Amino acid sequence: MEHDPTRRMLITALAGISLARLPQATAAPDITSVQRGSPVLVTYFSRSGNTRVIAGVIHRSLKSDLFEIEPASPYPDDYFQTVEQAKNERASGTRPALKHRLAGLGRYQTIYLGFPIWGTSVPPVVQTFLSTHNLAGKLLIPFITHGGYGKGDSDDILACLAPAARREKPFVIECDQERKTTEAVTRWLEAVRS
Repeated sequence: MEHDPTRRMLITALAGISLARLPQATAAPDITSVQRGSPVLVTYFSRSGNTRVIAGVIHRSLKSDLFEIEPASPYPDDYFQTVEQAKNERASGTRPALKHRLAGLGRYQTIYLGFPIWGTSVPPVVQTFLSTHNLAGKLLIPFITHGGYGKGDSDDILACLAPAARREKPFVIECDQERKTTEAVTRWLEAVRS
């Protein structure tokens, strides 16, 4: 049986790498310019850290440049408040402003794009990134984390918001779901306090 070494490496890394923040490019208030000069960029959005871990593995393995997609106003720390906010953003078609915009995107030929699936879709802040950065002619390679719902409608969203980009089949991996953990801890605390 043939094994995909990249997939095996990423799964191993998920099991063994801490979720510490990776070094980021120096950021101006509204535009971030990655200066390292690699023709490959790894850009990602991560709330709980799972997607960040994968981005770090890809970044270190390829010696790529790295850019974190962040909303101008951070999502709430509370998981359920974040779910509600993202649900409202999706329902109203709101695309939250970005904390930083990436300058010099033209020098990259290959862009790895990482994000979690939220409510069976691409998070609104990632949709903002896609709609405000021209990926025409770039090779877009998605890597997607999810808590059991698969890649959702991400293919359709990517086709709509980056129509002129060439796309590879995404790497999709199920990771621990924050909701399940939060609910399990809450049930345990309720039992302890009873």
